[in-house]
Amino acid sequence: MLKGILLVFLGACSFGILSTFVKLAYHEGYTLGDVTGAQAFFGAVILWVLFFFQSRTAGYKAKAVPAITPWWKMVIAGTCTGLVSIFYYQCVKLVPNSVAIILLMQFIWMSILMEYLIFKKKPTGLQLLAIVLVLGGTVLASGMVETSIQSMDLKGIGFGLLAALCYAGFLLLSGRIGNEYAPLKKSALMITGACILIFIIFPPAFLFNGALGGSLLKWGLIISVFGTVIPPLFYAEGVPRIGTAVSSILSAAELPVAVMMAGFVLQEQVSFLRWIGVVVILSAMVLPNLKYLKKGRGQEG
Repeated sequence: MLKGILLVFLGACSFGILSTFVKLAYHEGYTLGDVTGAQAFFGAVILWVLFFFQSRTAGYKAKAVPAITPWWKMVIAGTCTGLVSIFYYQCVKLVPNSVAIILLMQFIWMSILMEYLIFKKKPTGLQLLAIVLVLGGTVLASGMVETSIQSMDLKGIGFGLLAALCYAGFLLLSGRIGNEYAPLKKSALMITGACILIFIIFPPAFLFNGALGGSLLKWGLIISVFGTVIPPLFYAEGVPRIGTAVSSILSAAELPVAVMMAGFVLQEQVSFLRWIGVVVILSAMVLPNLKYLKKGRGQEG
């Protein structure tokens, strides 16, 4: 149990610090195409190398089952991840880091709405309350109360909401297809899809123009490890140990970690009112899972 909690918590923290490294790469003059391309490329390479070695082990061969979902569907589903990176990193470029992560967290209510529209799964009363809290918390945490609308970059807000929408779509797809694949292979196929999409939109000039001879190699490896390697692997190992309800609560660690990194590393100003907004959004993530937590405690007793 403790190992599962630690893995999911570390996976969430990994997501949380990601945008700070992206911002630092931008400060050194690298473009959106450089950052997203390097992350997807190195992430795919690392995951395929890890899967190659895993597939040679006796344990993997013993557990291997025939794939039901065609590999190309996994690659297509992975394009959602590529869109998340493109939209989110463009958002990070235009708005403060702490605001970008809060916009991304809107996937909470978007995923609930998408489940209802696509799968006719009606939201519960607690989920509806969570949506209201997320929207209210966003107003506080983004600093909208303390600044005028004119000072907010509306394009940045738009890209942040698009990233959240794509992330909600990715969660819906990844939870419903390819679950028979080994976590490493599933992650590798999806990141390959993301890489192909990003290379189509942003031709990988960084592979040939000498950018990797500078610090892009460093940032590409760091961003790929924290964004496309650690989280899916830690979640794949940790979530089955502790369950989805507790995992979703621990995943909320992504938000305060991102805001703290923005304050301490990037020197962004995070007021007390914005911290209240963060707490409100975190409570919105906990609320829909209360009944599962109570049920789990009852079973333990």
